[in-house]
Amino acid sequence: MKIGLVLPVVVQHPSTRAEWERTAGIAEVAQIAAAADRLGYHHVAASEHVAVPREIAVERGGTYWDPLSTLGFLAARTRRIRLATQVLVLGYHHPLEIAKRYGTLDQVSGGRIVLGLGVGSLREEFDLLGAPFEDRGARADDAIRALRASLSDPAPSYDGPFYSYDGFVVEPHAAQVRVPLWMGGRTRRSLRRATEFGDGWVPFGLNVDELQAMLGTVDLPDGFELVLGSGRRLDPLGDPDATLRAVTRVREAGATVLGVSLVSTGAGHYCDQLHALRELTGQAGCTFDADPGHDRDD
Repeated sequence: MKIGLVLPVVVQHPSTRAEWERTAGIAEVAQIAAAADRLGYHHVAASEHVAVPREIAVERGGTYWDPLSTLGFLAARTRRIRLATQVLVLGYHHPLEIAKRYGTLDQVSGGRIVLGLGVGSLREEFDLLGAPFEDRGARADDAIRALRASLSDPAPSYDGPFYSYDGFVVEPHAAQVRVPLWMGGRTRRSLRRATEFGDGWVPFGLNVDELQAMLGTVDLPDGFELVLGSGRRLDPLGDPDATLRAVTRVREAGATVLGVSLVSTGAGHYCDQLHALRELTGQAGCTFDADPGHDRDD
């Protein structure tokens, strides 16, 4: 099982945000991403919301850094770690807009993007952006097919029920021959969408029994990634036993990738937690991709 990082600061939920994140900025985010890169973590992830209604932000949070800007900045300060959107809302973008912007990021990062994609559920945001809401699932399916046909092609062509284009040049395009697409969601339809069109599934809000019941209804393709969260912030320095139990539970649930958030009092402490988590979970069979001699902060 590989381990990735749900970046602090760039998404701030009122119930889980650490106090230091309120005033932290890109310097702290870059410090943490660089440490994760040196230690061989699989990915760093940023999510997307354009504008959250004030009353909803009180409960769900209103701070969401733009993933393209954030990951583009981090691409220049890391070497190997993958740069993941978790998730990009398909209905807010034309497929070729995604192909151009994230294809460019894939080029400048040396082929490191992972596109986590979602249908979206915040109707007020759809309405604000003039994006259709009622048929967003069908539109998302068509957008995913269009992306698969277009991300790595400088002259993409696609003809579907919602998106159709031909005769355009899209340069730069993605460096990867096949950009990994992870589908977010918590329904059987999201899982079917992931196995039919994607390379991984990022479920949320499901307990282990619900997860196993859904997985039992499909045959997972070879190499398919099941990307699960840790369920709570982990504290490998303060409570290594509970941390190891949480990681083991996720791995036994079938995860091939674990996305973690960590208890922290600041960026330096967060980096120390990354070191501790690597040591703890590496002994338990989790995999990292760090270069010898580059596994400590300067």
